[in-house]
Amino acid sequence: MLAIWIEGITALLALAGIAYMVLALWGARDFSHTWRGRGGHGEFAPDVSILKPVKGVDQRMHAGLVSHCTQKYAGRFEIVFGVSSMDDPAVAEIERLKAEFPDCPMRLVECRERLGTSGKVSNLVQMLPEARYEHVLINDSDILVSPHYLTRIMSCFGGAPDAKGRHVGLVTAPYIGRTPAERPGVWSRLEALGISTDFFAGVVTARKLEGGIRFGLGSTLATTKTVLASAGGLEPLVEYLADDYEMGARIARAGYRVELADEVVETAVPAYDFRGFAEHQLRWARSTRDSRRLGYMGLGITFCLPWAILTCVASGFALWSFTLLSLAALARVAVALSVGVGVLRDGQVLRDLWLLPLRDLFALGFWAWSFADDTVVWRGERFHLHDGRLRKAVRMADVG
Repeated sequence: MLAIWIEGITALLALAGIAYMVLALWGARDFSHTWRGRGGHGEFAPDVSILKPVKGVDQRMHAGLVSHCTQKYAGRFEIVFGVSSMDDPAVAEIERLKAEFPDCPMRLVECRERLGTSGKVSNLVQMLPEARYEHVLINDSDILVSPHYLTRIMSCFGGAPDAKGRHVGLVTAPYIGRTPAERPGVWSRLEALGISTDFFAGVVTARKLEGGIRFGLGSTLATTKTVLASAGGLEPLVEYLADDYEMGARIARAGYRVELADEVVETAVPAYDFRGFAEHQLRWARSTRDSRRLGYMGLGITFCLPWAILTCVASGFALWSFTLLSLAALARVAVALSVGVGVLRDGQVLRDLWLLPLRDLFALGFWAWSFADDTVVWRGERFHLHDGRLRKAVRMADVG
């Protein structure tokens, strides 16, 4: 009887996952049609300050910074960098950039105060007053963008208010994870595959079901000083792990619209070992768990492929279970190709498509594991996560 119950439960979960895949395809189609129906980008090009908090140097940082210096943008823009200390190795990289692009306005701000657990947001609070322009755009130092990035992002602010009278208050953008060029490890490939075929599939599904998005993605957070002030500013975010999500949620609650642009950017995926991969996945999982509790609880039913594989095992590899597995595999591959290749134009998805079952099995495991405790590892430090806020973990050796 127990085996029958397990077989029935896993089969129902697999069917629910297939239904979710259909919703994801619907959401991807709606996202693509929305932008296609707008007939291109408008001519609105306000002056904008790009805020980039930096810490340390990685291999892809220079390429990402160069891509921001070479924008083909009708308005004026500046780049404001923020470091916690002038001894940071990133300072030399920024000086090099200034020498390479003397016509690109850029400044370096030393952010001496530590205002909260999140060093990134702490720096942003101190950088914001240094921004010359009303419009501000926040992204990380490793983000690589196209020459038309600013044009496509900032034009979103030029549209008319929606049916509810809401103006655009925040523009955010999809992203893909670019693996190391030389011998990318399996863990890096699994993370990049998840970003393109699972994470963004969830974003477009939420956008369709909720009539828009009410959160931000850290790859791009474009807004104005006025909107930020009306949403409470950056100061309340200094203890949050998912500051991008929280910023978007607060701006949406303040009565503004959050727009998902059709500009895809790239972020660098490190060459992980398994421990680094697991720590990063758990940090993502626990951050999402605290940000979208109800949605995260339901995330478990979206893993149609692992549930179908478990159904095959539970049924003793009955013939009907392979039919279910075939349907689940077809639905999962359809979403991977439609979202990862069709919307995000990520060629890595085709290269790593065969890793989907392994990626999804790990994802299901991390989802279940995320409920075990509230510990996250961020930049080599351990924290406890409570209602989205970070608290420094105290080691027993430090007590007494």
